[in-house]
Amino acid sequence: MLSDEQQRLCDENETDYSDLKALYLNCTLKPSPKQSHTRGLIDVSAAIMRENDVDVEILRPADYDIPQGVYPDMTEHGFETDDWPEIQQKVMDADILVLGSPIWLGERSSTCSKVIERLYASSGDLNDDGQYAYYDRVGGCIVTGNEDGVKQVSTSVLYALQHIGYLIPPQADAGWIGEAGPGPSYLDEGSGGPENDFTQRNTTFLTWNLMHMGRMLKDQGGIPAYGNQRSEWEAGCRFDHPNPEHR
Repeated sequence: MLSDEQQRLCDENETDYSDLKALYLNCTLKPSPKQSHTRGLIDVSAAIMRENDVDVEILRPADYDIPQGVYPDMTEHGFETDDWPEIQQKVMDADILVLGSPIWLGERSSTCSKVIERLYASSGDLNDDGQYAYYDRVGGCIVTGNEDGVKQVSTSVLYALQHIGYLIPPQADAGWIGEAGPGPSYLDEGSGGPENDFTQRNTTFLTWNLMHMGRMLKDQGGIPAYGNQRSEWEAGCRFDHPNPEHR
């Protein structure tokens, strides 16, 4: 699974990541057990994390009944079932969230868009410090396809994650497209994907940067709670401005 260089980095690492949890949401359109090329690249990143004792879970939203919508529980808005609350709890339990998506017509998958919409449903919740609930978590993305669009998908996914509160480390995306399609996908025989140095390098950098940032956040105690507390803002506080009622 890992190249010699990827394994060497894991073997020589001296930082403890064993208290970090990572959740990968593979937004393929295919339910299990169908082969997912996005899962193939996710597995490389996940293997690096597991080699460093990170608690890793990989889920396919396509395996769950997740209605479209922008509310935490869509059974309260006309749908009979909604598995999203179960996934949302896993999201909140994770220090690191990685969204994986195939490329369709140059864009992220419809499943990825739905997942982002459902994540957005809880973006107004607050943590114990009065900050938005997704603060103190790190986000990244992994993209695969056989047509142009890796950077377009990464742009939209990473923007969405940072907008709702995730911290995005440097070089937080990785992808593979091969020759502009149609053509072989990442796991297809002879595609060159698993051996592609550019893809493997970016996947390695993505994974280590996610772990580094997760480690830094946990050691720091999270993002400082000053100037970013919605609870204080709604109470009338205007940071760094005179306010006689909030001294």
